[in-house]
Amino acid sequence: MIVMMNDRASIDHFNLWSFDLNLLIAFDALMRDRNVTKAATRLRLQQPAMSHNLATLRFLVQDELFVRVGHDMVPTPRAHALAAPIRQVLSQAQGVLALKETFDPLTDERTFRVGFSSELEVVLMPQLSARLRETAPAIKVLGRPAIPEKVFRMLDEGDIDLAVGGYEDGGQRHRRQLLFDRFLLCCFNAELVDASAPIDRANYLRLPHALVSHGEGIEGCLDRALRRLDVELNVAMAAPEFLTVLTAVRKAPLLATLPSRIVNEYAPLFGLATSPVPLNLEIRPISMLWPAQSDREPAAVWLRDQVRDLLRSTTTVQFGPKG
Repeated sequence: MIVMMNDRASIDHFNLWSFDLNLLIAFDALMRDRNVTKAATRLRLQQPAMSHNLATLRFLVQDELFVRVGHDMVPTPRAHALAAPIRQVLSQAQGVLALKETFDPLTDERTFRVGFSSELEVVLMPQLSARLRETAPAIKVLGRPAIPEKVFRMLDEGDIDLAVGGYEDGGQRHRRQLLFDRFLLCCFNAELVDASAPIDRANYLRLPHALVSHGEGIEGCLDRALRRLDVELNVAMAAPEFLTVLTAVRKAPLLATLPSRIVNEYAPLFGLATSPVPLNLEIRPISMLWPAQSDREPAAVWLRDQVRDLLRSTTTVQFGPKG
């Protein structure tokens, strides 16, 4: 039996599952055409199939619904009573299926949570904030640290909407887009370090280092690259923040090996000399990661477009690795 419920009533999913909702479409077509053959043509069905639908409807509602009078099928009072509610249900279903999600950055209010690894927060957030103030004043961005070991869990649990950094592929439940390769540079206080640019291999291995590390290992982000070359650095200190490492290098006779974008942007501000890295230290390229379920969400697509455009338009000089 078909039960018309208001918006506040609960839905009996099992009852609806056992009912062929296509019968409502057949009923509506019969109400429109008052003819089994014409209704079948409208639905691109064979006439026997349409007749079967009518027979099933008659059984379910325990009413003839349509009575043949000449060449026409005349609706019964029961059919007239059902016509308007069924038409409303079908109209709402059609509207839901045709609904397209939209996003207007000029007027919509939203807070995006973006996770970062390594240098990307300090590289991207200032540029993104400046752009949003001009083009999307109601949009807010919450930056969060998202190291590679935790990023997939953060995406899965909804802690972040997007991750930007040196990440690997997360599998089918995530989407990943490569943005650019990264290179490394050295920086140091030329008044304190007993060496001059360009730093050669011997001095690079001899001098004490300050590195960025987000985990327990003191060699931090360079751990895999150093193990690949089977070399060991004289690491004197490590910290999770780039500004901490840069400040330490300014005050102590240390070398810092950092992504070139950080060195090019901040080394001059700290009065530090720069040099190519005399080792072929390969590090992960920068990519974006996001949950598969937000792949086509207009707001999420818009955010990814902003990030991609800002990072690809950055024109800081980068030095390739030395042999």
